[in-house]
Amino acid sequence: MDEDMTPNNGQPPLSLHEKRVLGSLIEKEMTTPDYYPLTLNALVNACNQRSNRNPVLEMDHDAVNTALESLRAKKLGMMFHGADSRVPRHKHTLDTFLTLEPLEKAVLCELWLRGHQTAGELRARCERMTPVSGLEAVEAALQGLLDYPGGPLVAKLPRRPGQKEQRHADLFGELPEAEPEVPAPASVSTPAAPAANPASGPSAGEIETLRREVDDLKTDLARLREEFDQFRAQF
Repeated sequence: MDEDMTPNNGQPPLSLHEKRVLGSLIEKEMTTPDYYPLTLNALVNACNQRSNRNPVLEMDHDAVNTALESLRAKKLGMMFHGADSRVPRHKHTLDTFLTLEPLEKAVLCELWLRGHQTAGELRARCERMTPVSGLEAVEAALQGLLDYPGGPLVAKLPRRPGQKEQRHADLFGELPEAEPEVPAPASVSTPAAPAANPASGPSAGEIETLRREVDDLKTDLARLREEFDQFRAQF
């Protein structure tokens, strides 16, 4: 591992499950604030989404609870009972731990939810959480995380063969062994791709949109079930 990739920001290391829980809490806070903080059922659904996640996980309630307990011990999460709810809810406390701009927080969240990504990928994926004016804004946010007081929160990874852009990784857990730096491939002309056949089925983008809608419906259904249980308990 390169010296500049060594975690030295003084932040507590996070496991894959802890990153998924923390990232899911931040994501829902920024995308669906009306439903945040989250109940345990809603958080389990968020952690196990098939869209906007890499890798896709199957975390049960015990696994999510264990990650929540660990995050609370690291002062990155808290549980409370709201005045209008008998069901305990969960929220992150990253904002009391780190001082980040909205786009910086969105970038860090995406790295926790999807792993290593290029600036271009982060630009497209952060837009659902906060306005992104362009690639330059994402690069500025990444630089802010690299130059964070007390030590970097992200690292640049060497380019992989065949890629022009460098990927970025968070520094809250173990990094993989560094891959050797390779020069960007020279620009060459390639034959035009054949036109898509409308009858060949839905595109990858359409499938991703459908998955996101299903995930949102699951979250809404879990919330409605909990509200109904609370209503029924009054009688």
